Amino acid sequence: MNGKIVSNANEVEGILVKNISNNQEVVTQRGGYFSIFGKTNDTLIFSAFNLKAEPHVITDKDFGENLVFITMQLINNQLKEVTIIDYKNINAEALGIVPKGQKTYTPAERKLKTAGEMSIGSVISVDPLLNWISGRTSMLKKELEVEKKELLQAKMTNNYEREYIVNTLKVPEEYVDGFLFYAAENERFAAAMKAKNYTMATFVLSELASQYRELQGFEVLNTVNKAPENSMNKQKE
Repeated sequence: MNGKIVSNANEVEGILVKNISNNQEVVTQRGGYFSIFGKTNDTLIFSAFNLKAEPHVITDKDFGENLVFITMQLINNQLKEVTIIDYKNINAEALGIVPKGQKTYTPAERKLKTAGEMSIGSVISVDPLLNWISGRTSMLKKELEVEKKELLQAKMTNNYEREYIVNTLKVPEEYVDGFLFYAAENERFAAAMKAKNYTMATFVLSELASQYRELQGFEVLNTVNKAPENSMNKQKE
């Protein structure tokens, strides 16, 4: 029997056609054409990951046709919902991809390490080359420092919600991002966060919030606003 797959899919080549009555199977050629041995009342099934078709039972009429057209519908697998979960404990070490305890590098650290290996391994002592390496190393060191601060700010965001910074530390909402940058510059806070000493980090962060409010003039503003109220209370007494 000769047939052809008809579908709204772009590709109909390589579809499996199987006669389950005699276990013979073929795959469609370019254009969806196929030829398979069968007799009346044999059942054909068609398999493709993105197409669906009803089984076809061979009839006497099929043998009188030049081609038997089989319609296959395109399957639309539409996701109802996508949930993204950040598994912070899953990494290359946890998955066994790298040995436990192996030193890992951030992108900036990796660049700086590579530059250092180049300068040590090079046997060329030409001044321009050394100056270039020195300048690049200096640039990469600065890039590493910026990356460390950006990572620290991201870590702060994960550990301290904006609501906590606004309501507890009394930093106005529009100044939160500036405060995060200010805190990331503090060595005591950075050291506490690196050591995962969050009690100390929270204590230092509270101190930094007080300093930041004073630098921005928030404390002075609050004092000015409270002054008339105190004066009025004294007059009433």
